[in-house]
Amino acid sequence: MKQFNRKVQRGFSLLEVFIALSIGLVIFAGVLSIFVGMRTTTIETSSNGELQENGRFAISLLADDISKQDFWGDYIGPITDTSMTYSPALAIPGNDCIGAGVNNRTLPLGIGSFRTLWGQTVSDTNPMGCFADAKIGSDIIQLKRALASEVVKADGTSLTSTPAGNAPVGNYHIVTNASEGVMFGSGTVPTTIDEGRVWQYQHHVYYVRNETQGDNTIPVLMQGQLTTRMAFAPVIDGIEMIRFMYGYDADTVPSAPGYGIVDAFIPAKDMTMDMWDNAGGTRIIAVKVYVLARSIRPDTKYTNTNTYQLGDLLFTPPANDHYRRLLFSSTVTLYNARVDLW
Repeated sequence: MKQFNRKVQRGFSLLEVFIALSIGLVIFAGVLSIFVGMRTTTIETSSNGELQENGRFAISLLADDISKQDFWGDYIGPITDTSMTYSPALAIPGNDCIGAGVNNRTLPLGIGSFRTLWGQTVSDTNPMGCFADAKIGSDIIQLKRALASEVVKADGTSLTSTPAGNAPVGNYHIVTNASEGVMFGSGTVPTTIDEGRVWQYQHHVYYVRNETQGDNTIPVLMQGQLTTRMAFAPVIDGIEMIRFMYGYDADTVPSAPGYGIVDAFIPAKDMTMDMWDNAGGTRIIAVKVYVLARSIRPDTKYTNTNTYQLGDLLFTPPANDHYRRLLFSSTVTLYNARVDLW
């Protein structure tokens, strides 16, 4: 008879199973720890990148616009009731924004100094009569100027008062030469300005408001633009606060040693009526801009205990705040300040 050798199949012992499970758990815990760490790092990197992008965009937008305020095409003097006239009589734009002072609307009045630059710290959600959702404690700023590109005809040549041409509808315009100008709406360019070129007139207002998006409240930088009315639209999410310090030169005599040098950077709340009125593009020669960017959504694993210095303002987040923030600042030279004295 043939003999068959039978091999006995033996499994793992209980001890071996426990050892294998323990090793597997250690490996799994390590992989899970790496995954969680990478996910946390990705969230932080994404949030910081978003903060950097929003903050840099906001500071660039504001600084660029502020640097061009009080630009009036070929005209190099201050705006007065004699230097800038109307032809024909202009209708006040809809939803007009009216700041403090006797001559601080979109269109200049024949009284007082026309404020081409003005700001205020918000204590009322409707400080200018053209929006009703401003964030208390942040600043607003308004800028008036001509757009840097002159209006051109279909053939690409400059639209001038000689010969007369037609300015596009839907905006306000000015036609200026070196000594005077006329503000008008659209249509035929006034011919009372010799060899004048045409520019679009613009009035910008910036402020911050809070928007509710789902279960989250997001601060947003708003911009107002002039067409035939003042219309507002959000431009950058995650901008929690803006602050401006105005570089004021108290010297009025060109031969004075300190003429053309900032004597002090002053917050809007400490600017007097005389400082704004005497500015006219000549006494405020620089602006410090502060932008506080905040993450769009909170991170419950992060608690913000920092403080942020925006000029004269020390901002402290609420207790148990879970939003990341970055502070940006820039000093802007007003290139059109005292341009009439160059």
